[in-house]
Amino acid sequence: MEIQPALRGFANATMRLAAAALLCLSPWAVSQGAETGQTSLQSASEARIASLLDELGQVRTPQTAAISPDGRAVAWTVGGLRGSELHLTGIAATGGSGGDRILSPDTASDARNSRPGACTGSHPAWSPDGTQLAFLSGCSGSPGAWESSTQDNIFVWTPAANNIRQVSRLHGEISDLQWSPDGKSIAFLFVENATRHAGALDAMKPWNGVYGEDGVEVQRVYLLNPSTGEGEFTTPANLHVYEFAWHPSSRALTFVAARPPGENNWWVAKLYTKQAMMEASPIVVFDPTTTSGPLHGLQIAVPRFSPDGKQIAFIGGIMSDQGSTGGDIYLIPATGLKPGEQPKNVTPNRPASPAWIAWRDNHSLLISENVGGSSHVTALDLDTGKDIPSVDLTLPETIIAGTDVMSISTSNTANVALIRQSYDLASEVWIGPIDNLKQVTHLNDTLKPAWGRAESIDYTNDGFHIQGWLLYPADYNPAKKYPLIVSVHGGPSAAITPRWPTVAYGAIPLSALGYFVFMPNPRGSFGQGEAFTQANMRDFGYGDLRDVLAGVDLIEQRFPIDKDREGITGWSYGGFMTMFAVTQTTRFRAAVAGAGISNWQSYYGENSIDQWMVPFFGATVYDNPALYARSSAMDFIQRVKTPTLLPVGDRDGECPAPQSFEFWHALKTRGVKTQLVIYPNEGHHFSNPDHQRDVLARELNWFETQMPPK
Repeated sequence: MEIQPALRGFANATMRLAAAALLCLSPWAVSQGAETGQTSLQSASEARIASLLDELGQVRTPQTAAISPDGRAVAWTVGGLRGSELHLTGIAATGGSGGDRILSPDTASDARNSRPGACTGSHPAWSPDGTQLAFLSGCSGSPGAWESSTQDNIFVWTPAANNIRQVSRLHGEISDLQWSPDGKSIAFLFVENATRHAGALDAMKPWNGVYGEDGVEVQRVYLLNPSTGEGEFTTPANLHVYEFAWHPSSRALTFVAARPPGENNWWVAKLYTKQAMMEASPIVVFDPTTTSGPLHGLQIAVPRFSPDGKQIAFIGGIMSDQGSTGGDIYLIPATGLKPGEQPKNVTPNRPASPAWIAWRDNHSLLISENVGGSSHVTALDLDTGKDIPSVDLTLPETIIAGTDVMSISTSNTANVALIRQSYDLASEVWIGPIDNLKQVTHLNDTLKPAWGRAESIDYTNDGFHIQGWLLYPADYNPAKKYPLIVSVHGGPSAAITPRWPTVAYGAIPLSALGYFVFMPNPRGSFGQGEAFTQANMRDFGYGDLRDVLAGVDLIEQRFPIDKDREGITGWSYGGFMTMFAVTQTTRFRAAVAGAGISNWQSYYGENSIDQWMVPFFGATVYDNPALYARSSAMDFIQRVKTPTLLPVGDRDGECPAPQSFEFWHALKTRGVKTQLVIYPNEGHHFSNPDHQRDVLARELNWFETQMPPK
């Protein structure tokens, strides 16, 4: 449904709150205020929320960072008023920033340019010799007459001549630029004439025509000669490619792909190799759907050829979402496995979840991994199977450099580049040796956390070691009692790592409003090894919920919690956990279930990604409906007493709106306070800034109004 004007006003009404606070209140808030005599308190709460949202809106978050091969410069991107800006920062001899310029086709002539250009810039990629930088830019026209365009194309900047030229003229979605090792070609993922971003997070197409057949958009690898501008697809139209990597010879590729539609089939994708020329046929070198080993039916990601081209390393394990990577690291011969052979697991029983890898040489890998809610960077000696002690960095932070989660940008020197953020540190680009990183951007130096300090909480339950993060209330006073919000992450194959919040759905801002916020990593999460991640298979909502509730029990024992003011929230799988939790316990006085799943049986036939459930449930819903019913909140709906807010996008293909409608309809029928908010033209990940702000405002206000202080 359309967002009500009054509520849109609430989300954007900071300047008007003092004069017209009541006009900005949502209808349910006004009603409750009138009934309880707390209208003035409600107005104050609205003002605090609006002020907090404005404060969160000040953060600028770098999106990608690419260090030059000589380790002396870093290209990085950040959102600006006109879209993504591409910056180039030199690295001083001391390791800090050596000056910054903004690169754009229309400002290329000014080597010291510091103003945003007319065109966007993103996805920087250095040529292997460092003499050229490729990037995407939303520019059209010609030198001297560039203007902004909604269509990205590839441009190449030559530092020596300070010259930028357009090298592609394509129509569609371009991503993941990779130069060939010999520097003669650029390969990238391309969806010709795309109408949306590839993947399941973006808003799905409106229903029209023959479903699953008409208008299917296929992502393929495209090869471009940057000298001539000529190019062609190198992978066939019957394979949707999710990621790829070059062979060191520049004559072949390895890639993860599946039959279209791509949104649904990543969970059954295979690993291929292929000669770079179009006429060559892809060769399957590993198929998780047919292997008899431990990877049977599981997922694969981040394939990488060894420097000598003889092996391919990849990450394999149970993964619930493309792009949320974790598992063990495996090796196979680049030519494929012989009959009866299995991939070699080089990280068996590792108490961590590797998420990104890069070869250092033919005998070792650089790894970034999730360890107990923190980011760990190390190197693995493949001959001994042991970590190399000289590479060992643990950060209670979230790190990334490119499109791959937990990626690091490497150079031909000891220097690397990455983007770091935590509860204490807003996002910035850092460079240097792993053991001596220096901050080179200062986008957010003036920002200070509005929330309380963070503490890692460790405990055991059912024989599992569980870790989570607890945020204290702002201005914490141990002599006072405070409300508690439990925030359950999505996935379930994912993990909470410390990060700086933005204006979008999330629980961290509640700490700024005076709440304890508990963010657990229960069984099924990344961070404690593959066995731990697989521990909630065929058990959704049971063992993982016991882990969450055991953490709540511990926090109640250790901290001054007002047990009459405990709430729960989550998005996606966290939305399911929120829906299911309020059917299993009445301890939560308010709930916000974002894009949740209320009925696994009906969900199976409604979503666009049903392939993901078979690895977790062990069968389709048609073969084992009872197992799906066991984890469905709707089968226990008569137990719910908790007021529940249900926000969801109307074109969400991962967790479709009918799932939230089912839960809302049941609660409404049974007289339980609830509100369903449907956001137009949104998918699983909201892209409209107004909607991002509105959903966070509603979340904060729901807890403020549904479990107010006595």
